[in-house]
Amino acid sequence: MKRWRYLTGKLGWALFTILFVILLNFFLFRILPGDPARAGIRDPRLTRQAVEAIRVRFGLDKPVINCFQSLNPVKTGSCLVNPFETQFFIYIRNLLKGELGISFHYNRPVADLLKEDLWNTILLIGAGQVLAIIIGVVFGIFAAWKARTAIDYGALITSLVAWSLPTFWLGIILLFWGSTHGLPIGGKATPATSYLPLGERMLDVLRHMLLPTLTYTIVYMAEYMLIMRSSLLDVLSEDYILTAKAKGLNTFQILKDHALKNAMLPLVTVIAINLGFTVAGAVQIETVFSWPGLGGAIYEAVVRRDFPVLQGAFLLIAIAVIFANLIAELAYSALDPRVQSE
Repeated sequence: MKRWRYLTGKLGWALFTILFVILLNFFLFRILPGDPARAGIRDPRLTRQAVEAIRVRFGLDKPVINCFQSLNPVKTGSCLVNPFETQFFIYIRNLLKGELGISFHYNRPVADLLKEDLWNTILLIGAGQVLAIIIGVVFGIFAAWKARTAIDYGALITSLVAWSLPTFWLGIILLFWGSTHGLPIGGKATPATSYLPLGERMLDVLRHMLLPTLTYTIVYMAEYMLIMRSSLLDVLSEDYILTAKAKGLNTFQILKDHALKNAMLPLVTVIAINLGFTVAGAVQIETVFSWPGLGGAIYEAVVRRDFPVLQGAFLLIAIAVIFANLIAELAYSALDPRVQSE
């Protein structure tokens, strides 16, 4: 019963946060300066009639919300009689139907535009996160096990240096190194490979992923290694570890049965938060390696004042962060049941 109450409480807060994000997501981009009808299509030949037609096409001629004109970048006159024909309620109605709107710039559904970019970002950060977690945890455990030795000091210095490196600078260094070794330095695939067999196309994508994934892995591996080492050293200094040693348990048994479960608690939180935020894409990595991800789509949408794309992208990011935090809290409670009672 206690566990069920804890779960429903967390799910309720997650749902409330998503509803708040939906409201904030709508009004946030309406207060940006500039006319989206002109910024979305940068053509000096556009006439006044064409701009007005664009406003009507995308509903920009309507008030943001009934009798509340101050947030609307386009002055439309009097308030609408029907409050359900405002930009806000049209936005909510489209969300309920699973639609994210139509891009001002591309004149295409936002969901279709973001779908491929989102999967490209998930592919990149998924591979990088898995490698970073495995390498970081293993090296963190080994460094804590060999604490205050040359191995520990070497691992600690290497991780601190890797963690402090600017991501874009590390990406440029690896890009230069890859160019001298015949590795792809940009994009997701080599042009004209769509006619090749599936196996060769997958191998080509993996070759393009190598350098950005390596950049991502180095940065996050260092963070996970430092957290794991510090957390495990704290756990190994506890009294119950001393008791386990007095019982004659070897190092492997102590780590497996007593230390690792408690040492993983801070790392689980950091991993979950990183997973949520990196759905936005490692923007610097995607920019350096010209990877077609969600980060690049957000940047282009900001420049073009493409509100529907920005709303869709930020909504995806917010839901990913909320979901990741929910997973972290549930995993935390599974690792440490005391969290539920608190």
